[in-house]
Amino acid sequence: MSKKLSIIGMPMDLGQRRRGVDMGPSAIRYAGINERLKPLFDEIHDLGDIPIGRPEVVVDKESNLRNLDLVAEKSTLLATKVDEAIQSGSFPLVLGGDHSIAIGTLAGVSKHYKNLGVIWYDAHGDLNTAETSPSGNIHGMPLAVSIGLGHPLLINIGGYSPKVKPENVVIIGVRSLDAGEKALIKDKGIKVFSMHEIDRMGMAKVMEETIAYLKDKTDGVHLSLDLDGLDPNDAPGVGTPVIGGISYRESHLALEMLEEANIISSAEFVEVNPILDDKNKTATVAVELMGSLFGEKLV
Repeated sequence: MSKKLSIIGMPMDLGQRRRGVDMGPSAIRYAGINERLKPLFDEIHDLGDIPIGRPEVVVDKESNLRNLDLVAEKSTLLATKVDEAIQSGSFPLVLGGDHSIAIGTLAGVSKHYKNLGVIWYDAHGDLNTAETSPSGNIHGMPLAVSIGLGHPLLINIGGYSPKVKPENVVIIGVRSLDAGEKALIKDKGIKVFSMHEIDRMGMAKVMEETIAYLKDKTDGVHLSLDLDGLDPNDAPGVGTPVIGGISYRESHLALEMLEEANIISSAEFVEVNPILDDKNKTATVAVELMGSLFGEKLV
């Protein structure tokens, strides 16, 4: 892991319908990200936020996707910023924003790796396409887009597709899947550890198997952590909470084990919505989890 960190804010709420997630990067900064991570890096560069503005909602008539053109445009800006950070020898850490931002993050990351791995830490699979999505919300599609399935405007950001092979993806904590997502997981053979496996095996075993699955066949691993992967009692400030999630302590263990394995080469923390939160609790949890991911130790 690089000893230089680049923080990139992506205050985008275009991929879904609930307002407030655009304030996620500000909430995470307010929770003390720079102070928390400063002892863990030689250099930290906060590159500010990608400009999003206040565009009106537009539904694409052909695909029924909400804000398709704008998501593609802003994702391209993010991809460029992430690409530049990696070229400078820095670890890119992206702050969301809704989970559609992963389209841009992965477009900027994957070009630097021949076999990028992805850990999708989330209550949802985010594997919908325009054909399977009940809502047309693009924040339910970024993983599908990244494996090359979806609208051409999205899958071709960065000029190439796919960004990641399905066999290099591990989904952890999932407990809410649409029918089309279930079929896609089976068809593509995507590795999934649902809450059933976490409950039955324990988080330590889940992470051991995840690390073993990815370590030898990938040359970098991106962590895409949606705060709704955690139980709503621990992370209430998210747009699509699902009860029965990963605990606060299990999440720390997972990220501590990833740091010990030294396989994570980029990361994003998404879906922090301070309007739905309790005294910025979810943003604070995000920052504390970042401490574990980047090697913070008790003693």
